Amino acid sequence: MVSKDQRRRQLAREKFERQQQRRSVARRKTRRRNVIVASAVAVALAAGVAAYASAGLTGGDEVASAPPAPKNPCAAPAKGTPSKKTWKKEPAMSVDTSASYAAKLSTTCGTIELKLDPGKAPHTVNSFAFLAGQGYFDHSRCHRLVDAGIHVLQCGDPTATGSGNPGYTLPDENLKDPRLKGGVYPAGTVAMANSYDGKDEKTRNSGGSQFFLVFQDSRLPPNYTPFGTITGGVDVLRKIADAGATAPDPQTGNTAPHAHVVIDKAAVTKS
Repeated sequence: MVSKDQRRRQLAREKFERQQQRRSVARRKTRRRNVIVASAVAVALAAGVAAYASAGLTGGDEVASAPPAPKNPCAAPAKGTPSKKTWKKEPAMSVDTSASYAAKLSTTCGTIELKLDPGKAPHTVNSFAFLAGQGYFDHSRCHRLVDAGIHVLQCGDPTATGSGNPGYTLPDENLKDPRLKGGVYPAGTVAMANSYDGKDEKTRNSGGSQFFLVFQDSRLPPNYTPFGTITGGVDVLRKIADAGATAPDPQTGNTAPHAHVVIDKAAVTKS
């Protein structure tokens, strides 16, 4: 007969094994969903384009050896919690492709203003406006900063892990935009992150809610939907970049900004 003490040990061991199994599954899912920079490096290596590869790899190496971070230059976030909402499918199209749309990101580091392009990226702009209207971006932290090789701040994930999404995916759009000539996303570009791996076409059309703001010309393959431009707040982005980033997280690969960048409120207006 098994004693109570033996039974407790057995149950504890089984619980530990289940926890380890869940953690292992979670780590695999996180790696699979990691976006933009990791994807860009994978594309570069697969295509043998040395410039892209060195840009992504240098970013991680230089951040890891950076000097101690300066004091957080941003204010405390507004009271509130990140969204946990998800939807089963892409929102119905309601954007007016002939109209002008502007977005305002009120962050703890300052205001960033965007001009959106529904004519060239209707699905992406429609989704962005929908999510902003649902408060999906509010109280979310911008979780990734890269300022070596490529120069981007990535936001739009309420979990701040790089794996968060709204429950649906978006089609790639506007990938032949003439502004992307020469494999460069010019400074001021707003683009959608995704999990395209550069190999399997099934991983295309995988954008969700995460987007990145390009604050300096960045060499990237044209795989990420450009859907707007930055019209105000470049100085805010530079302040965030000047504060530096952390070493890559061993689980997600993210290099988080030392500046505590939280979107207090995101709003989209039509004019």
